[in-house]
Amino acid sequence: MKGKKWILAVKFKGEPAPSNFKLIEEDIDENLNTGEVICEAVYLSVDPYMRVIVNDVNEVMKGEQVARVIKTKHSDFRVGSLVLGQFGWRNLTKVSDPSMIRPIPELGELSPSLALGSLGMTGLTAYYGVLDVLKVKAGETFVVNAAAGAVGSVAGQIAKLKGCKVIGFAGSKEKCDLIKEYGFDYAFNYKEVTLEQALSEAAPEGVDCYFDNVGGEFTNNMLSFMKTKGRIAICGSISTYGMEDRQPTGSLPYLTINRKTLTVQAFLVYHYSAEWPDALKEMIQWVKEGKIKYRETITDGFDKMVDAFIGLFKGTNMGKAVVKC
Repeated sequence: MKGKKWILAVKFKGEPAPSNFKLIEEDIDENLNTGEVICEAVYLSVDPYMRVIVNDVNEVMKGEQVARVIKTKHSDFRVGSLVLGQFGWRNLTKVSDPSMIRPIPELGELSPSLALGSLGMTGLTAYYGVLDVLKVKAGETFVVNAAAGAVGSVAGQIAKLKGCKVIGFAGSKEKCDLIKEYGFDYAFNYKEVTLEQALSEAAPEGVDCYFDNVGGEFTNNMLSFMKTKGRIAICGSISTYGMEDRQPTGSLPYLTINRKTLTVQAFLVYHYSAEWPDALKEMIQWVKEGKIKYRETITDGFDKMVDAFIGLFKGTNMGKAVVKC
């Protein structure tokens, strides 16, 4: 059996380009031992973090996928069942370690692709960042950047559900219109207004909670608008992923953090993995009730993985970016 995989052909330098990747064939041994399965990709996730976790030439690009079991010798995974696995950018995967896969959550009539987005890792990232790291309270002012993206759009909606005034920053009028549809109180195009202009209108009293997906200059400037004892959740730093040392230029804003006695906490959703089932039940209910809305940017074809990935850094996606095989 022949499968295909995308590998890193040339180390990243700056933003990802087609020349960084190569599609190659690999042999899949169809002979299975007890407990082994072969999975065929159905939906594959593309996320900005993939830019910084793969740097070795010939390494398979990493990532999660929804896959269908096509051959099995495992009693828990029948042929045709859908599973989640960190299989990387592969269209076929032989799984020898059953701990690598898990069934997708019970989604009913919802698309299985949501298990990679609002009802998967990105949605749970928003959930824990807002509810556990920031511990938002009703009446607080909440700011999120990359607000029309997979994580930011859900984070803003959860904060709104909890009674916050929600301010989102995105990179186009279309994206700002989208998050207004999601119930955000304010939506600003960061390419057209400064933070000072936006927050003097939307948060003259200051900001209690800031959910950061961007890092860099935006976050350095944002600290000045935080209230004393404000809280900041560091989720991502897409603005710095293309830098060689991935550090913003200029002095780090420790003095501002100290004077405002800010709490700044980075987090990874995997640290909460034992709690995911209960969180997913709540998230699924919110989606089914229409309290959490979502948008997916779905690209057709395994051969389009690179195009979909590069599009993340050009801001072409609305909500979660997924490739459908």
